[in-house]
Amino acid sequence: MRNKVTVIGAGNVGATTAQRIHQLGYADVVLVDVVEDLPQGKALDMLESGPVIGSDASITGSNGYAESANSDVVVITAGIARGPGMSRMTCYLPI
Repeated sequence: MRNKVTVIGAGNVGATTAQRIHQLGYADVVLVDVVEDLPQGKALDMLESGPVIGSDASITGSNGYAESANSDVVVITAGIARGPGMSRMTCYLPI
């Protein structure tokens, strides 16, 4: 049975992470984001490239977390993007 990886956040970092995991066939991937239809569209694009790149791993996009049940690994890439003049430190929440 293939491993399952959930990537939370379908922005540049999350989508690239999901794409590489799928491309290399390491695991089936669930891509999650709060933006309606974004992870589904990106996952469909990646899934359709599978035969071309030689990957038979599945990739699913979702706006919820139900599909991520029983994941072996969860990668969290979600966050706020930096705007002009923002440092990386302004993106962190105080603990």
